[in-house]
Amino acid sequence: MNLIFATNNPNKVSEVKKVIGDKFEVVSLKEFGFTEDIPEPHDTLEENAYEKSSVIHQRFGVNCFSEDTGLEVPALNGEPGVKSARYAGEVCSASDNIDLLLSRLEGIENREAQFRTVVSLILEDTEYQFEGIAKGKIIHSRRGEKGFGYDPIFVPEGYDITFAEMDASEKNSISHRAKAINKLVEFLKNY
Repeated sequence: MNLIFATNNPNKVSEVKKVIGDKFEVVSLKEFGFTEDIPEPHDTLEENAYEKSSVIHQRFGVNCFSEDTGLEVPALNGEPGVKSARYAGEVCSASDNIDLLLSRLEGIENREAQFRTVVSLILEDTEYQFEGIAKGKIIHSRRGEKGFGYDPIFVPEGYDITFAEMDASEKNSISHRAKAINKLVEFLKNY
């Protein structure tokens, strides 16, 4: 089965392909020949994930999936949340986002956080959603060169290293995105 993955983020494509392996063929938007950015105008991960999958499904009539991920910090009322990729502004880098988050957490003892991913699958005109959560904490300064986004400051529960210090297979065994994608794969196997 071929599935279009409605994202232009090469890091996400690489991560998802590693999780899915050879169980299904995942085709990125770039490989599919679609390079437009799909807006994420909504206030929830669920709605943004659906926005991306529905745009591709409506335009091309193909089975597809998308995801939206947010880092949620309870001490900051759930920020950056749905705005994780654009936390420091519409045009910003991952480093800018990390700097802003660390500055907002200055002096706050409770540094609990969780990554949450919502996958929206549209299969034969019906939408299904799958969620994955990785709980952990935000550390005070960056560690590690791997991964992307907030990985250098996120230490998952039960570990003393950040996502950015883990190799891909270790991260993919516990990450929020992997958990949601594994639920998608299980669903497709039984479909």
